[in-house]
Amino acid sequence: MSRGTFHFVLELIEPHLKAHRPVLQRQLESGLRLAVALWWYATPCEYRSISTIFGIGVSTVCMVVQEVTAALRKFLGKRCITLPSGTRLQETIDGFAQRGYPMCPGAIDGSHIPMITPSVDAAAYYNRNGWHSVVLQAVVDHRFCFSNVFVGLPGSMHDARVLVNSLLYRKAEDQGRYLFLHDVSVHPSKLCVSNVMHACCVNVQNQRKFNKALNSARIVVEHAFGRLKGQWRCLSKYLDISTTLVPDVVFACCVLHNICEINKEDFPSEWSLVEADGPAPNSADCTDQQGHGHQAIHSAIKSIL
Repeated sequence: MSRGTFHFVLELIEPHLKAHRPVLQRQLESGLRLAVALWWYATPCEYRSISTIFGIGVSTVCMVVQEVTAALRKFLGKRCITLPSGTRLQETIDGFAQRGYPMCPGAIDGSHIPMITPSVDAAAYYNRNGWHSVVLQAVVDHRFCFSNVFVGLPGSMHDARVLVNSLLYRKAEDQGRYLFLHDVSVHPSKLCVSNVMHACCVNVQNQRKFNKALNSARIVVEHAFGRLKGQWRCLSKYLDISTTLVPDVVFACCVLHNICEINKEDFPSEWSLVEADGPAPNSADCTDQQGHGHQAIHSAIKSIL
């Protein structure tokens, strides 16, 4: 994240951080608190490692992460993650048409977010890959930005059930199964939730051609998940936080993902993480995994602040 983007985020959430600053954190500037949270989001660091890096208490790190997470969700959630409408909707449809799939307002898929074994109803969170997780369902536009996010249901739940339980599905049901009511200059039946498309199983020429076009659109959401987990590495390890806090952290990372994508932040291709069917990676100390010493980390923080 560049300095400009950092200060853009800080300007938007600083009023909340100042208004809800506990007595023990009054000496911590808002910029430092945002930097602490961003470092936790972006690395596999544990609280104790960040405590050493920034020279603050472990409990303070925990509280700062929770407060910044709440601020990102409350003040930037609806601003940064919204279904396209008007001109933006038409641009999204045109963007997918250029990929070879017409009349598409977004690509939808699910991803598993690793977490530690929950203390309550652990079996429900045990997914088919053999680890505990919550499901992130997301709609992505042609620019790899999230336009709808639904997260928090247990990892054992099937994708179809996740969709039916999502606010996206309920919105369509309330609108007669239409998500985009006469919002573009096309027939609205082409944009209803009942027309969620999936690949054909019959291997004949027409089906193969359709599947190829569909995959050209669907790959956008896969890339978005890879970029999300590649940039915000806390989502690629077992999240060692309360089960109730996991959805908020995931949502906050999706907000930051959109901000970085819109601002065209640099994203090296080697950062992208491919969805895997095997065990999720274990937590690791950030200095061991990335090879950064404390001096280099402090230099990076200083350049942002």
